[in-house]
Amino acid sequence: MPQELPKAYEPGEIEKRWAEFWTHEKLFSVPTPPPGDRRPVFTLLLPPPNVTGRLHMGHMLNQTQMDIIVRWHRMRAFITLWLPGTDHAGIATQMMVEKQLEKEGKKRRELGREKFIERVWEWKREYGGAILDQMKRLGASVDWDREYFTMDENLSRAVREVFVRLYEEGLIYRGSYIVNWCPWHETAISDLEVKHEEVQGKLWGIRYPVVGSNGFITVATTRPETMLGDAAIAVNAKDERYTYLHGKKVLLPLMNREIPIITDELAQPEFGTGAVKVTPAHDPDDFEAGKRHNLPQINVMDEHAHMNVNAGPYAGLDRFEARKRVLHDLREQGFLVSEKDYTLAIGKCDRCGTIIEPRLSEQWFVKIQPLADRAKEAVESGEITIVPDNYRQIYLNWMNNIHDWCVSRQLWWGHRIPAWTCADRNCEEVIVARETPGKCPKCGGKVEQVSDVLDTWFSSGLLPFTTLGWPEKTRDQEVFYPTTTLITAYEILFFWVARMIMFGCHFMRGHHQDPAIKRASGWAEKKNDSVPFRQVYIHALVRDAERQKMSKTKGNVVDPLDVINRFGTDATRFTLAAMAAPGTDIAFSESRTGGYRAFANKIWNAARFMFMNVDRIEPGLRPSGAAGGGCPQAGIAGFKAATLEDRWILSRFNRVTADVNDALETFRFHEAANRIYDFFWGEFCDWYLELIKPRLNTEFGDRARIACSNLVSLFDASLRLLHPIMPFITEEIWQALWEGEAPAKSIALASYPQADEKQFDLAAETEIAILRDLIVSVRNLRAELKVEPKRKIPIEVFAHEAQIEKLIEENRSAVERLAHVDKITFVQNSLAKLPGSRSTARFDVHIIHERKIDVTAECERLRKELDRLERGIANADRQLGDEQFLAKAPAQIVENLRKQQHEFGVLKDKTLSKMREIGCG
Repeated sequence: MPQELPKAYEPGEIEKRWAEFWTHEKLFSVPTPPPGDRRPVFTLLLPPPNVTGRLHMGHMLNQTQMDIIVRWHRMRAFITLWLPGTDHAGIATQMMVEKQLEKEGKKRRELGREKFIERVWEWKREYGGAILDQMKRLGASVDWDREYFTMDENLSRAVREVFVRLYEEGLIYRGSYIVNWCPWHETAISDLEVKHEEVQGKLWGIRYPVVGSNGFITVATTRPETMLGDAAIAVNAKDERYTYLHGKKVLLPLMNREIPIITDELAQPEFGTGAVKVTPAHDPDDFEAGKRHNLPQINVMDEHAHMNVNAGPYAGLDRFEARKRVLHDLREQGFLVSEKDYTLAIGKCDRCGTIIEPRLSEQWFVKIQPLADRAKEAVESGEITIVPDNYRQIYLNWMNNIHDWCVSRQLWWGHRIPAWTCADRNCEEVIVARETPGKCPKCGGKVEQVSDVLDTWFSSGLLPFTTLGWPEKTRDQEVFYPTTTLITAYEILFFWVARMIMFGCHFMRGHHQDPAIKRASGWAEKKNDSVPFRQVYIHALVRDAERQKMSKTKGNVVDPLDVINRFGTDATRFTLAAMAAPGTDIAFSESRTGGYRAFANKIWNAARFMFMNVDRIEPGLRPSGAAGGGCPQAGIAGFKAATLEDRWILSRFNRVTADVNDALETFRFHEAANRIYDFFWGEFCDWYLELIKPRLNTEFGDRARIACSNLVSLFDASLRLLHPIMPFITEEIWQALWEGEAPAKSIALASYPQADEKQFDLAAETEIAILRDLIVSVRNLRAELKVEPKRKIPIEVFAHEAQIEKLIEENRSAVERLAHVDKITFVQNSLAKLPGSRSTARFDVHIIHERKIDVTAECERLRKELDRLERGIANADRQLGDEQFLAKAPAQIVENLRKQQHEFGVLKDKTLSKMREIGCG
């Protein structure tokens, strides 16, 4: 046992040392368990951060919660696998490298595809591991031996296999459809990658001359440049205003092309003029109307959103410059009849902010409904639970309104689609295959691979099973699939979570988890082993202290690494855990983090106090009955409850342990953190250590040795209780406590405390609560009466029951020492009316002090107390008058509420009596 810990707690040096130790020693590496292993399993997949990423507060929250849950399971003797990796992040990574090339005066297309891909791999090798290095620095207890990258060869092979199988099953097809086109990235993006913003725009009215007459028909548009690709004007068949125009044609202004007037539900009589332009190549609704009427699809823009040859004299112009020219020409030629202010929702690329252009493009799509049906059923049946529950309905609503998924992207970086086309223009056969075909199977000609890559979410949606060796059948799959839990953010519920469920339910059909492991893990009642995980926990957002969303434009982004450098990782983790109530966003406050840094100091100083006494009383003392991670242990073995305070702290530790385990089981991180905080600081440090000091100060007798042994065992158990939330400081103190003789290589591999109901002691808890109440009452009276801190004073106590007087008498020395009292006198009459007194439901206490009481201040205090009591009574009355509450609440809760109601009533009467006595108005 070391003589002492360093006087000051310095988290930076400690955290770096232990993070390196955990990684170097491969403490969290998980070998595949052999058949016959019956231990429970906990598996969690890290939502793979982008290879371009840097740690932000969302990552910090996500990883803190995952690490807490993982460490908790590992310490409870689960085979615990936390799988780490990074995502290749197609668009984001390509964008990063292109910006790098720009600084060098180069362009992607100048390099060519092959050299550009080489450049991306170079960038990945140099910068791509930054976020994982940050995770290692933060001590994330993942299995680094299983680290993956979504472009690894084994994962790429699995991606090709999935694509080919879906194609063979008729669930992937190629077709020309309207897609969300990002002109900056020159690729299609999914609906989920489009953010919509309301902006003030214009609505222009344009007259189209009716062919063969002097008449016109007027339509309105917010995108006049697209009129160059109009294929028809639509009116509703039921709109009598336009019956005479059925079957006629109009002349398309500026282009002098005749286009038909069609009847279609696309036109609604009650909106605008009741007539609409139909541009099948530039609007999804128009595209469908065009298919119904066999209209030509005239694409007037290229991939850069510049007008192409189909735009006639406007070819080569940027779309917005073309808009200005089109409006000018329409006005000049008398076709522009109105211009109005108009609020419209503009779609923008979520990554670069470029305005999206709906554009006709040939893409690859997943026929999603068959996959969605199984994914929906998995949640509806309870095979997958989503927490908080409100996200379950959001998920189901989305699945009920799902559209086919465009999975092709016009990028160079990513999983290239395993499809080839015949180079012979007379053939143009499409071949989808696992390996490159040598020639066209139809005509024998040369083949060329399509240039598109897959949406990043396609490959990441496969990770729960591809990281475990799929498409081969492996022992890893039998053990670790389905994974147990997914902890993630709401914003990727549809991007990632839903797609993992769809792919898992489809490709892992017929899979069965090892029955013994499944039973041991608590999932025996689950029938569907194809699901990718058993439960999903959606964590909240981290906002700033004013509950505003963090953003660079607001300048309120909090850098977690900056917070960690100032307060330490443990304090930052504890802040996020203590504020993480399910379904409630976190208002991150550095003042709270500062408070939890002080909590770490409190623990450190308590440890120094313990070591100082152990070295003096019994050097070499170790915790009694401690168990390693393979041996779950209830209560504190070997703890000798020799005194009232020992019985009390043992009972409190077991109750807190029960509460913490229950809270972590249901992702109530805030409750777990706050229960530990209140126990460690408020009960263990502030009260138990103070109560046992006289025993520790006795000269080397049994009382001192028992007190010392209990203190060491309690500290050991408390460190293990706290470890999942504050791993670094607990490791440092625990290793010092054991000094090379620990039952496990790390506290992370030691056993997590379990509650022992046999060590509950309600009587001891009640008695200590009375003594604490008495001591705090005296301390508060001293402060109000401004008694000098060093001065000891006499007090009078009126105990409402003989047992309470006996309790105080038996613990007289503790009360006198902790309340700084030199004499306690018991009286037989109430003291409630005396100035300088306090009344509770069990006793009255009066401090004897000649200083004159400030009547005004005392009356103000009594009014506040009366208000508190009346609110408490009203709350109790409301709950006890609620039949539903009484029917559902546990009997003990109801009984405690009735007791509280009575006690508040007694205190209210005493307070009113005292107010009358000293003349409060």
